[in-house]
Amino acid sequence: MRLLSGSDNVTRSPVHHPLFARFYAQYSVRAETRLGMAGIREQLLAGVSGRVIEIGAGNGLNFAHYPGTVAEVVAIEPEPLLRKLALESALRAQVPVDVVPGAAEALPVKSEAFDAAVLSLVLCSVRDVRRALSEVRRVLKPGGQVRFFEHGRGGGPTMRLTQRTLDRTLWPALTGGCHLARQPVAALRDAGFTLGPQRQVLVPEKGPALPSSYCALGVAWRPDEPDAR
Repeated sequence: MRLLSGSDNVTRSPVHHPLFARFYAQYSVRAETRLGMAGIREQLLAGVSGRVIEIGAGNGLNFAHYPGTVAEVVAIEPEPLLRKLALESALRAQVPVDVVPGAAEALPVKSEAFDAAVLSLVLCSVRDVRRALSEVRRVLKPGGQVRFFEHGRGGGPTMRLTQRTLDRTLWPALTGGCHLARQPVAALRDAGFTLGPQRQVLVPEKGPALPSSYCALGVAWRPDEPDAR
């Protein structure tokens, strides 16, 4: 089911970071092998099935890792250049992928339409985390699954101070709105999701930790009852 055209007739995207998008498109491809991101994507998506919504799909690097148990992926990406690259990645995917424009805070899809949602390095840059997760909960079926791989606050007092300082100064402007000190797991819990297995991941795994190194990889579920919100 096509919800919006991948060619998109939107006159102006609400998210437009052309310089960062070009940098991210090149850096993320190198990170697949140099930082082990390909292996993390495999773990993130292993066993996922049914209709899936991926929010903040970027340049579509997850698409190659969706298993054959997935019936369809609707991939939301607001940034025009990254969306164009995601469309190219979708053509090479082994499962049907429909790339559409849209913002995490107002997903252009019906309620309770998906079996699973994928959040992959996106909660750091959404404008309103609470609203975005409310939308995730809205579009998931009761009992639907969230697969998440997100970076956020971590390390000792000095590192956490560094993260907060960067968030208040140049970091968001230089990185397409990214924030370093958000707490994605706590945000999922506060949004009413039931947390499942999760683990901390350092990226890169070896060498000195960076402010963006502290990641969480795991699963959460929407409660198994109709959403009264």
